[in-house]
Amino acid sequence: MRNGTSVSHVGLDHHRKFGRVTARDAQNRVVWRGRLEYRDRAALRRELAQWPRGIPVILEGTFGWGWMSDELLAAKLEPHLANGGKLAGWRKARGLAKNNRLDADLLAEVWLERERWWEVWLAPPEVRRQREWMRYRMGLVRTQTAVKNKIHAILHGHGVWHEYTDLFGVQGRRFLNLLVAGQEGDLPESTRWVLQGELQLLDALRRQIAGATRQLRKELTGSQAGQWLRTLPGVSWILSHTILAEVGRFDRFPSAGHLASYSLLAPRACDSGDEDGATPLGRHVGKIGRRTLKWAWMEAAHSAVRSSPRMRALYDRRTDGGQRDKNRGVILVAHELCRIGYLLETKQVAYLENPPAGPTGRQRSVSRSVMG
Repeated sequence: MRNGTSVSHVGLDHHRKFGRVTARDAQNRVVWRGRLEYRDRAALRRELAQWPRGIPVILEGTFGWGWMSDELLAAKLEPHLANGGKLAGWRKARGLAKNNRLDADLLAEVWLERERWWEVWLAPPEVRRQREWMRYRMGLVRTQTAVKNKIHAILHGHGVWHEYTDLFGVQGRRFLNLLVAGQEGDLPESTRWVLQGELQLLDALRRQIAGATRQLRKELTGSQAGQWLRTLPGVSWILSHTILAEVGRFDRFPSAGHLASYSLLAPRACDSGDEDGATPLGRHVGKIGRRTLKWAWMEAAHSAVRSSPRMRALYDRRTDGGQRDKNRGVILVAHELCRIGYLLETKQVAYLENPPAGPTGRQRSVSRSVMG
């Protein structure tokens, strides 16, 4: 590394096959620029080993940042992850062009900003492994749903009627096997062959999903955090693992409200013009956050409304007993579950459906029910 002793921080514009590097000194002046080739991993490690130990390296949270951050850590460097959307807005506000060299310059320049507005959490390897298992299973389930829809379409396309509420249960599967064997219905040979292939694919997917589910249960068995979450109404094994994987560490959020916003469960105002005093309409939960986390809390909310009297009461108050705004009622319950889940993890306590009365003799709110 040229003038390595004067380097204060480095910006790395990370791509699939290469990276562009800009090194700056403590006055934010460019010391040198370079290019990293990723084809030879051993050569890359030798190059990183020549950099000054402990210097910050800023890279965008683009696809493939995980393995590069691991390499930087192995080289005794200090990786930091930048939000690509915020950096793009900053670049446009300054009227700068966009190319690889300028992107690396910008990533290095942002380090000396007064506040870390640009930085996002860099998930450690163990959290990324959890997310990999979780997303693998979610992908399998989506594929399984697509295969089931194809089987339904085959039957519908040939006018095959059935009265099974679960076509893929024991009785329904026996019916499908009879269709494949030609003992039921009047399907052409080509259709029976296609149906048999879809059923074989479905069986393989079910085995893969079962294996992934066993792995998730194995990971959660020794997790105290997962046990706290599972005391929440509506939170199953799978949802517990999904929430833990997507959140990573609960203590990285300053408050439950920040976690709710990150989970896309905090409606945001977008008002403009004169105020007429009416209740604002059309507020949305936003787009910047974890969509999978939002899905997990919403799934838990649907179950909690059915199983928890307190959550049902909260839902009924918002929807007038389920007569209006049902979706917003579910969002409200999901928001409350998110806030309670944050308290469960940070205070390491279990959820109480019927909390004791407070000092004034009144029952405390739902979000305080975890305090005991």
